[in-house]
Amino acid sequence: MCLLVIAWRVHPRYELVVAANRDEFHERPTEPMGKWPAPDEIIAGRDLRAGGTWLGLDRRRRFGIVTNFRELQRPAPGSPSRGNLIPGYLRNPGTVTQSIQKLEPLADTYSGFNLLLADRESLWYVSNRAPELARSLPPGIYGLSNELLDTPWPKLQRVRRRFDPLVKQPDNISSDALFAILADPTQAGVDDVLPDTGLSREWEQLLSSPFVSNKDYGTRCSTVLLLETSGAVSLTERRFGPEGIPLSDTRFDLAASEWP
Repeated sequence: MCLLVIAWRVHPRYELVVAANRDEFHERPTEPMGKWPAPDEIIAGRDLRAGGTWLGLDRRRRFGIVTNFRELQRPAPGSPSRGNLIPGYLRNPGTVTQSIQKLEPLADTYSGFNLLLADRESLWYVSNRAPELARSLPPGIYGLSNELLDTPWPKLQRVRRRFDPLVKQPDNISSDALFAILADPTQAGVDDVLPDTGLSREWEQLLSSPFVSNKDYGTRCSTVLLLETSGAVSLTERRFGPEGIPLSDTRFDLAASEWP
């Protein structure tokens, strides 16, 4: 279960602004965000169980992020890992639309997924649970959790109330300001309508906060991306243990043509 907000061509300085929380069981082995070995030209974390990732950036400043759907059935035997969708996109030298065309005949073999895929020209939303597999998004602000794009879950609405005015103002945006939004532990209030996804009400309540803290399951990392129109990029991952205990950070600050 995850949460992200993204601003595409909204701010005069930043082409793309992303703030995202990855929620997962703490026992699932994970490698921190870093530069992947050659021949890959990818900066991403790595899921050590299935080998993929949830969020990544490549040398060309193409970006991708995946969330699953809150579906209680187990994946069908032999179904591919959704974590391979992001490396699959970033390893493909073609355009976003070419990657989508390649994915289309295979999309139904995956469990439910949401993808946001960006290059320097476009941002696309892709989901095998949406009425149409893919659509190009105009400049704007979008939010995503474990349902369709912009589904108004309380946690997403809460984050949007702080994120939207921040990216609409003309001043520089700090990573710290975005991390503060992601760190909000406030759960849904009595007047909020919780999603009905088949979980118990206790779990729906636990998962209703932007930052999820629990000894077994919770926010494993928060990631902030600031991609400037020049191509300069700041990408930071902040990691957490059980009960939200801070662990460590990784940060890449790259000039327009720089690669680590």
